Amino acid sequence: MEHLPINLNEKLTKFNDQWSPKVIGEMNDYQFKLVKVQGDFVWHSHEDTDEVFFVVNGHMVIEFRDGEVELSEGEMYIVPKGVEHKPYAEEECQIMLVEPKGVRNTGEVESELTAENDSWI
Repeated sequence: MEHLPINLNEKLTKFNDQWSPKVIGEMNDYQFKLVKVQGDFVWHSHEDTDEVFFVVNGHMVIEFRDGEVELSEGEMYIVPKGVEHKPYAEEECQIMLVEPKGVRNTGEVESELTAENDSWI
């Protein structure tokens, strides 16, 4: 078995599509996903799980019905389960998500931005 690190910046060069998470690793029942975001996402929630947003490069905002949180490179935020939120980035932002296997990026909301859960890079 080779013991190699996962280089986030190298993985980010392998795709250009927006709002389409790519799995880069798994730990127990959790997946680490990279995604490039720009513009508005959809309002949604995840009823059964928290969701971690870690900004690798760029700047983004996560809007809530009662406020917002701004995230810059090197910062992370945990959205509690059941909390409706809408990510937004004025310019492209590269983030890593940490969430259980099988979690849809749009929660229960069906949208043109709904992505497959098993896209590995």
